Order: sequence, then structure tokens, then C-alpha cells
Amino acid sequence: MDPVTLAVVRGALEQIADEMDMHLIHAAISPIISETNDCAHGIFDPLTGETIAQGSYGLPLFLANMQFSVQHLIEVVNTSGGFKPGDVWIMNEPYLSGTHLQDVVLVAPYFVGDTLFALLANTGHWMDIGGSVPGGWAPSAQEIHQEGIIIPPLRLYDGGVYNKAVVDMILANVRLPGQIAGDLAAMVNVFALGAKGLDALVGKYGVPELSACIAQMMESSETQMRSYVAEIPDGAYTVEDFFDNDGIEDKPLTIALKVVVDGTDLNFDFTGTSDAAKGPMNVATSTAKSMCYVALKHIFPDVPVNGGAFRPTRFTIPRGCLLAAEYPKPVGGTTDVTQRVVDAVFGALAQAIPEKVPAAAFGTAGVMTLSGKRPDSAAYYVAVYPYPGGYGGSHVSDGLVNGTPPGSMAKFMSVEMSEHRYPMRFEYLKIREDSAGAGLHAGGCGTAYGIRALSNCVVSILGDRVDHRPFGVQGGQPGAANAVEFEVGGKTWRPPMRSKVEKLALANGDIVHLASPGGGGFGDPLQRDPAMVQHDLDEGLISRATAENVYGVTIEERPNASGGIRFCVSNSERQKAAGRD
Repeated sequence: MDPVTLAVVRGALEQIADEMDMHLIHAAISPIISETNDCAHGIFDPLTGETIAQGSYGLPLFLANMQFSVQHLIEVVNTSGGFKPGDVWIMNEPYLSGTHLQDVVLVAPYFVGDTLFALLANTGHWMDIGGSVPGGWAPSAQEIHQEGIIIPPLRLYDGGVYNKAVVDMILANVRLPGQIAGDLAAMVNVFALGAKGLDALVGKYGVPELSACIAQMMESSETQMRSYVAEIPDGAYTVEDFFDNDGIEDKPLTIALKVVVDGTDLNFDFTGTSDAAKGPMNVATSTAKSMCYVALKHIFPDVPVNGGAFRPTRFTIPRGCLLAAEYPKPVGGTTDVTQRVVDAVFGALAQAIPEKVPAAAFGTAGVMTLSGKRPDSAAYYVAVYPYPGGYGGSHVSDGLVNGTPPGSMAKFMSVEMSEHRYPMRFEYLKIREDSAGAGLHAGGCGTAYGIRALSNCVVSILGDRVDHRPFGVQGGQPGAANAVEFEVGGKTWRPPMRSKVEKLALANGDIVHLASPGGGGFGDPLQRDPAMVQHDLDEGLISRATAENVYGVTIEERPNASGGIRFCVSNSERQKAAGRD
């Protein structure tokens, strides 16, 4: 295939998926999509279900999950007469394809004449899916039915005919039926935009040439990924990391990973991972696999996202472990378990290719939901906040400060939008000093924020990384621990499970204090350039004590132009002894 044509076709397919992303983000009613961008769109092979192209504005969390969803749906549809023009299927069943119940997947066929050419799919996070806790994050859930309504694969449109009964049943089981109905309509409408883009592409190139381009795109991504894997020294690289608890039992859970590199093949072996948790800290195998793909994409970012990029990987995920959830195990902790899978892949491959792999990021989505009735209208609301935090330092740079979760990339809703939509006020939103893991290249700092309730409401939080901090690599130090604290009735209170609490009642004036972890550091802190330590001190990222005691520099107090005192950093004997001249 002519390389120019191949590049143009690939760009056009990716643009179609990008436009679908942006259309839904602009059209959605719920801020979890319009503000947080918790959605994704893709184009898929109608026979194999492999990803052809995926939008770049949605969440990496759905990188391969939609491929698994589409592949599962193909099996279902093939036993029920096949796809028809005008069909739209809906599902959120997590054990076979999904993440958690809030992530609803729609799939529509795209026909050229009578020939099924592609499948279009999208995922949108719904603000509420029923269950025992508004928003769906239930730290004390012990079965899936406590987390919300399960939607098996169903025809939302059957040959273009709207299945109103299905929608009525869904809306009767959620707390925000108006928002959900609007988001569902927006998700359906996106398929018309995707079909219009494919119409233009088919009209320009024809089905045979376009099909040949897609096949070669897959082969090229596979070849490129295999070339990178071949550069990793053969061997087995192992790591263990931990969850603080599962929300029910206050004891740690293990995630164990051995990455076996053999030529151009990678095997991710999770033997030794804890059994499925009683609480919601579980994910389905498809989600665990997808997060390994996300980690690889972070390490090798220039490999185009399609099914070919996933082909060099193999998996060993023991049945019954927390990465292989089966009915009726709860999966609401998906947002945190997914982060730990990425951390584990980084921790293993950092041993093999330290020049390419960073230390652990902050590692917890720490999702907080506030819900109640508006004092002015008595209308029900649900506000959802996933954590921002620090990324791990790497061979070439410090970690990102105040980044979105690297597994999901869900954004933090803006202060202005939050205070406009909900009865709350942000008391502060700031960079968390001394939260980054120290190193030659430091981790990024986490974030601290406080939210004051302006009316009676309930708050739930499902997080982690309090007892087991984000690890450093190559001698780098861990990031600061997660911190959750409440001011309720004038008294300070911390939940027994540290970062997990369910439906805590807040009154007008009560405050939630949250502080996310920083990323782990990369390399020996005593090797850090004193000029960088000076920068961190000036920017308020570290304290004087950290500069002196951790980075080993000498600080002199000098007056500045405004009459205050400026702390000036220089090498100390400790740094010189460590080789920093």
C-alpha cells in the first residue's frame, strides 16, 4: 500500500473518532462527560471486533475495553440474526466486557450497501446507575446489585425502531433520569456523525482499497510494537504492590505481576494476586488486560492505537483473583484497581528498560461523590470528582504536577462549574507541598482541596494509597500518602478505612478535606541538581526541611528586594559525597 495513502486513511479514521468524541463532549448534559470527558469512541472490525481507530479525547481506560465489548457483542448478535441497518445495541455488563456499571456502551453497525463494513461504538459514563449509593461508588458493596442496574446486551434500536420499553426501564432505576435520557440521546446521535465520515471515506477510496489500508494499519502497529518489545532484554521481571483494604476488611490486598519478555512477545502473569475482594476492589479480566495496554501505550506512545498494537501480548490471570471478577462480585473500585495495574506494569518494566519507564503515579482515582437536593428547587443532584495527582519521575524529567489519573485521564470538574451547578464552595484548591517522591528527577506533586457543603448532603469516597504509597524507582523515594479528612459538626473526623467512606451525612458548613498523593521519584535524591531544588523551593513544591534533609543541600538566608528573606540553595558535603559536584 502506498505509504501516503495509508497515512491519509489512518488520519481520516482517527479524525472521525475524534469528531465523535468532541460531539458527545459538547452535546452531553452531564458534567461527567461534558467537563470530565469520561467517554470514548471507536471504529471496529465487524468480524474480529478489533479496534480500527479510537478517538484521542476520550479516556485511555476504554482503550481496549471497547474492543472486548464489541467482540462479546458480535458473539451475542451472531446468535440472534446478525446486525441490521438501523440497529443500536446497549450494554454495561462488566464481567464480560465493561469496567463498572456506570460506563454504558452503545454499538451500531455501518453498512456499505448490503455489506457490513464496520462497527461504531462509544462509551459514556452515566452520573448515576441506581444502586445503594448515589453515583455508583459504594465502598461497602459486597455484590454487584448494590452498585446499580445491570444492562445485558439489548437492542436499543431494532432496525431503526426505538425500543422505548428498554429506556423506560433504565430511567426508572436511576436517580437522574433527565440527565441520563439526554446523555443517551447524545450518544446515539454521535453515530450519524461517524457514519457521515465513513461515507465520505468509502466514497473517496472504495471498499477494497479502504479494507486493504485497514489491514495494513493493523500489521504496521503490530510490527512497530514488536520492534519495541524486541529491544527489551529477554527475562522475567516481577513486582508486588498492594491495596490498603477492600472497604469491608481492613487488610491489604496484593497485586502480583511477572512480565515475561521472550523475543517479540510479552506475557503478563498475575499469578499470586489476591483472591477476589469481598468489597468493590475488583475488575474483570478484560479491564485488567486493557490497563496493561494503556501502560504499554504510555511507554511506547508513538504506536498507533488499533488491534494490531495489542497482538504481541499474552495474559495469565488466575480465575477467582481480584483481576478476574465474576458474578456477583462488586466492581465499583475499578477506578482504583485500574491505576494499580498501570503501576505494576511500570514497576516491572522499569527493571528492564529504566530509560523508558517512569516511577509510579499517584495511583488512586479517589472518587468522591456529593449528592442531595438543591435548597432552591429541591431537585436532586449528584456531583462526581475523580482525583488529580502527581505522576512519577522518569529518566528524562520530573513527573507531571496535578495530572489526571494516567489510567483513566478523567478530568477534575472546574471550580466555577462546580459552584455554579451544586450547593458547595471550594475553600481552597492548591498544589500539595512535599507530596512528590524525591529523586534525581522528582515525582509530580499532588493536589489538596477543601469543599464546604452549603446544604445537607451525603458524601461517599472510594480511594486508596494511604498505607501503600506510590513507589519510586532507581533509588527514588515514594510519593506522599493519600489523605482524607472531614470537619463535621465542628469536629475533625477520619474514616476507619482511611480513604473509603459511604454516605456520610454533611450539614450546611461541614467540610471535606482531600489531599492526593504525589508520584514516585526516579533516581537518588542526592544526585538532584541544586538549581532544581532551588526551583522547587521557590515554587512551593517542597519545604526547606525537605530541601535540607532529603536533597542534602545547604541553604543560606539572604534578603530579597522587597525586604523579605530568600532561601538560596547550594551543594552540601552530602551531595558532594554522593557525586554531585
